[in-house]
Amino acid sequence: MKLSLFTLAATLGASSAFVAPKSGSVTSSLRMSDAVADKPVVPELPEMSESMPFMKRPTFLTGSLAGDVGFDPLGFAKSELALMSYREAEIKHARLAMLAAAGWPLSELFDKKIAIVLGMSPLLDSNDRVPSVLNGGLSQVSPLYWILCLGGAAVVDFYGLSKAQSKEESYFPGNLGFDPFGIYPKDEAGQKRMQLTEIKNGRLAMIAILAFAVQEFVTDVGVVDETPIFFHPIAEAFKMATNSGYIQ
Repeated sequence: MKLSLFTLAATLGASSAFVAPKSGSVTSSLRMSDAVADKPVVPELPEMSESMPFMKRPTFLTGSLAGDVGFDPLGFAKSELALMSYREAEIKHARLAMLAAAGWPLSELFDKKIAIVLGMSPLLDSNDRVPSVLNGGLSQVSPLYWILCLGGAAVVDFYGLSKAQSKEESYFPGNLGFDPFGIYPKDEAGQKRMQLTEIKNGRLAMIAILAFAVQEFVTDVGVVDETPIFFHPIAEAFKMATNSGYIQ
């Protein structure tokens, strides 16, 4: 009897010894499956360029930058470093072009009025064109203005270089931390939308400022006088168009 009880206890102990590792194995398997499920899935990059479907996507244009649609037909971005350098240059030119695209017509609208108030000579020529490389007249601009412009540009550029070389994780090309009005979104989706909006408007402004210069050189007429409907109240614009012969 005692032997039977001993045998039964030994059997139960042996059974429980075999069961415990089994449950541990199942738990380990579940943990491994959970780990696999939690692993982020990296999307596969397209083989062809989104902007030019007949060409292969440039290797380093992965869509991580705002406005990246795989457009690099001349192959400038030959490395990650080259891509970042070109994006820095693009965003700087884009911001400058946005200022210039607004400042060009504003100067044609208000230069003479401001000059009269200050008792100075207007910089616009007889056809109401602003001084430019193609129009001429840059020699009339005060040297102090050029000194201030170059000095301000140098300060901004050196600050941008220091930010780019700081190796901060939050840094991306053009991120100078300048947001005095607090309009930059706090969420990631809003930030990406703002970055995309800026680069799109900047690219359009670069095209616009080139178009302003070429238009005034070819037509010998200021952009405001050429297209008054964009820069004057509608009634005044129609009156100007009538007097110029556009409307009979």
